[in-house]
Amino acid sequence: MIFPMQVNHFAAATCLPRWGAACMLAAAAASVFAQSKFEEDFDNRDKPWQEIAIQLPASPVDENLLSFQVSPTATQDFAVDAKSLSVGSDGVVRYTLVAKSRSGAKNISYEGIRCRTKEKKLYAFGHLDGTWGRSRRDEWEPLSGTRPSPQQAALAADYFCRDGMVAGTAADIVARIRRQQRLWANNIND
Repeated sequence: MIFPMQVNHFAAATCLPRWGAACMLAAAAASVFAQSKFEEDFDNRDKPWQEIAIQLPASPVDENLLSFQVSPTATQDFAVDAKSLSVGSDGVVRYTLVAKSRSGAKNISYEGIRCRTKEKKLYAFGHLDGTWGRSRRDEWEPLSGTRPSPQQAALAADYFCRDGMVAGTAADIVARIRRQQRLWANNIND
């Protein structure tokens, strides 16, 4: 058996405005929160940049190396270890670089490029036994500075950076290097 509900019209008339006020108060609070979130995000642009802590990758293996051309007159061959390439939350593209001379000498380094500031950093050197030695020069330097490094400039301009930003995810960058598909438009030298 269903009993008809009795409605207390007085209670409904006084409760509805209370709920309406509560809803309006909640909406106002949400608006203030959204505004403060906007201001927080906006203000974050003025905060100083902070580099994340790095973890050195495993030593590169030949099957993961992706060759790229620096210039037709380069005296070394260069490759990036696809497994080590990452894009950090700090906006730095980090990777292991392998440079090989025509005589077979090999240099391995773990490096970073910061597209926003057009800078490079050398974190560590790889040893033959697969271990890493920290670089003594672990400061950010301009890509085109007193120590020119055409291999880093080529990576930044051709594969990593567009309009001062990282051009995609690590997977996007690896795919570009694998296909030798360069970012000709809007390169880092613009």
